[in-house]
Amino acid sequence: MVVIRLARGGAKKRPFFNIVATDSRSRRDGRFIERIGYYNPLAADNEQAFRVAEDRLTYWQGVGAQLSPTVARLVREGSKKAAA
Repeated sequence: MVVIRLARGGAKKRPFFNIVATDSRSRRDGRFIERIGYYNPLAADNEQAFRVAEDRLTYWQGVGAQLSPTVARLVREGSKKAAA
């Protein structure tokens, strides 16, 4: 099964997450199929903290990919901010 989840990057105490489509059996930071966005929890005020390619997210969900709970929450919050 394909799952859309976060893959951690960045330095110690400075997390940065890529939003990736991957096989559910792969390791968290291991091999992935496609990078579709990022999430930076420590973004400054003038930096963008969350970005996702909506067309690729829609495509992967259309072919049966499941969102992880955290990615689902981020997408939901991101769509609320975009609509406001």
